[in-house]
Amino acid sequence: MLVRASRPPRLAFVLPGLGAGGSEHIVSLLCNHFAAQGWAISLIAFEEPSAPSYYPYRPDVRIVRLGMKSRRRAAATGALAMLRRHRLLRRALKAAQPELVVSFLTRTNILSVLAAWPLRIPVIVSERNNPALQTVGPVWSRLRRMTYPRALGLITMTQGAMDWFQGAMDVKGWVIPNPVPPAGAAPDRRSDGRTIGAVGRLVPQKGFDLLLDAFAHVAQRIPDWKLAIWGEGPERVALERQRDRLGLTDRVSLPGVTERPGDWIPQTDIFVLSSRFEGWGIVVGEAMGAGLPVVSFDCQWGPAEMIEHDRSGLLVPNGDGAALGEAIVALCNDPARRAALGQAARDRMADFGHDQVLARWQSVITSILDHHRVRAGS
Repeated sequence: MLVRASRPPRLAFVLPGLGAGGSEHIVSLLCNHFAAQGWAISLIAFEEPSAPSYYPYRPDVRIVRLGMKSRRRAAATGALAMLRRHRLLRRALKAAQPELVVSFLTRTNILSVLAAWPLRIPVIVSERNNPALQTVGPVWSRLRRMTYPRALGLITMTQGAMDWFQGAMDVKGWVIPNPVPPAGAAPDRRSDGRTIGAVGRLVPQKGFDLLLDAFAHVAQRIPDWKLAIWGEGPERVALERQRDRLGLTDRVSLPGVTERPGDWIPQTDIFVLSSRFEGWGIVVGEAMGAGLPVVSFDCQWGPAEMIEHDRSGLLVPNGDGAALGEAIVALCNDPARRAALGQAARDRMADFGHDQVLARWQSVITSILDHHRVRAGS
């Protein structure tokens, strides 16, 4: 028989920042989900004290900003910064006294395990990218191999990522995909009917340079269509120069991050994912859930777990810009196929609804809390 405490469970989620990324999105959903049930929820982020959150939180979610966001530093300075972040996090965990820590992203996961270990607080770590292709450097790789086995378990979004981790280290794991916003959650459409959209941080992983080349090769065949790439990041200047060099200044825009989550959806008619690799590809699910036709590189991992090729979207060989361009042209010139793929995409995303995914998270977390409360006799 399980021993259940009369007090509400206390959880602490730990994140690097509070921006517009996929990890921030799922954490906001989880915090709000558990807080709505009366759980005591803390969100600890290394964000600056005045930084706003891109995603909304319930007022009863306690947000702690540690004021030490990660930045590129020289080795010695970086080591000192890591020690300081560790101390700040341990102090925050000691003050919050959670029964369980749920941490996201590699470096933060390592710090969470190290900070929680002497406090005897169990930790779940979650990886949100492709560990086979995303490099974290030799020092962090070694620390990950040392610390992850000390965590209670690891949550990934794909079986491919879980297989990689369990082949590299001794970890218990659960695979839980990202959820898709409920059908009809997107605002009213504001597109001109001829917009190809892409979304993501402006970094090499997202392959926007490949997308620009692909669009350049077919742009003359779809003269009424334009390309919008939403997002921000260090590659902005390089991408703008590439766009201008390709003669696409009037055809391609980089409007930055949308003011509200998902606001790119009503401005898009065809969605394209050009990533070299992914942890899941949450924007693919968001586009499909909104009924947009999707073209994606068949990169590892994520897109093929959502898209049924030629039924609920189009998959092209990873990195094949010519194939990507041809798939885009085919959809631009076939409105009936766009509509059919969009409807099938919406139907497919019913398998990844908020309720189903949050229930899987709750099952894992509740079972861990029950186990530890029984052991403690609380």
